[in-house]
Amino acid sequence: MDYFKRVAALTPTKFWVNNVSREEAQLGIAAGASGCTQNPSYVWKMLNHPEEKEYATSLLREIMQETDDDNQVICILQRKLIKGVSDIFMDVYNRTHGEAGYVSIQGDPIHEEDYQVILDEARLNREMNPNIMIKIPATESGLKALEILLCEGTPINATEVMGVDQVIALGEIYQRVFEQTGKRPVMYFSLITGIFNEWLRGDVKEKGIDINADVLHQAGMVIAKKVYQLNHDRNYKMGFISGGARTLDDFYEMVGGDVCVTMNWKGSCDELIKENKPVISRLFNPVQPMVLDQLQNKLPQFNQAFQEGGLSVDEFEHYGPVMYFRDSFIRSWESAVEMVASLR
Repeated sequence: MDYFKRVAALTPTKFWVNNVSREEAQLGIAAGASGCTQNPSYVWKMLNHPEEKEYATSLLREIMQETDDDNQVICILQRKLIKGVSDIFMDVYNRTHGEAGYVSIQGDPIHEEDYQVILDEARLNREMNPNIMIKIPATESGLKALEILLCEGTPINATEVMGVDQVIALGEIYQRVFEQTGKRPVMYFSLITGIFNEWLRGDVKEKGIDINADVLHQAGMVIAKKVYQLNHDRNYKMGFISGGARTLDDFYEMVGGDVCVTMNWKGSCDELIKENKPVISRLFNPVQPMVLDQLQNKLPQFNQAFQEGGLSVDEFEHYGPVMYFRDSFIRSWESAVEMVASLR
C-alpha cells in the first residue's frame, strides 16, 4: 500500500490536504486524505494556479458584475471555489457518515478582529454543503464567535493556535457549550507547528540568540507533545490538527498520535508518497531534558507558548507567530482584491 494507507493501517494518524485545486482534491482522496482545509491565501493561489487560473479568473469576472465591493468579490469567489472542493469531498463525508470528509474555510482575514464579521461569514459559508467546517482564529474576537457557532451546532476548526493557553481556552469553551446546550458538534484545533518553528527561527536570528540549531528545530514539536497530552488529560474531546507544515518532518514527527496533519499536495503529500519510508510512531518519543532546558532558559518567546499562563486571551492575536501567520494571509488577500481593482 502507499505510504499514507500504511500509516492509517498502523496508527490513528491521518492526513488532510491544504489549499487544493480540484485535481489535487481527487489525488488526495485517492491517497487516503480524510479532510481538506483552505485558508485566506486560497483565492490568490487559485488565481495563479496553472490548472485553475483560467477557471478562477472566469468566475472572478462573473462575480465582478454582481457587486462593486472588491473585497466582497473575493469573499464570493472563495466561496464558489471551495464549494467545488467540498463537492468532491462529499463522497468521503457520506461514506464515513459525517466522521470525515470535512472541508474547512477561513474567510476575510482583514476584518477578523470583528467577531460579527466572522459570525456572518461563517453562517453564509455553512449553507454551501453539510461537510463545510468553519475555520476561526483562536483570538479574543474569534473565541466569541466560535462559542456562538458551537451553540448553533456548527463544525469548527479553531486555527492560528500557537500555544498551550489557546488550547485551554478552546477546550473550556467546548466543554461549557456541551454542559449548557448538550451539543457537541465536531471540533478541531489547528496547532500551527511548522509556522511556529519558521517564525521562531527568524526571531532568534533577528535577536542574535545563541542556541543549538537542533534544539531550535524541536521547539514546535515540544509544544505539540504537551498540547496533545493536555487535550487528552483534560478530556476536552477536541480533534487535533497539526498545520503549517514546512518540512516532511512536520508529518513524520506526528505519526503515532490521533492527529490529522494538513499539508499541501505538491511538495509535501506527493513527496511523502515518493519517499515511502517505514511507518514509525514518533509523537510519543520523550523530549530530552537538555532540549527543554535550553528552550526555556534561552527563549522567553517559547515560554509564552509552552507555559500555562504564558499568554492571556487578549494577547493571543498579538503574539508574534500568530501575527506572522495572519500577515501572510492578509498579503495574499489584498493581492487578490488589488487584482479585482486592476481588472475594473
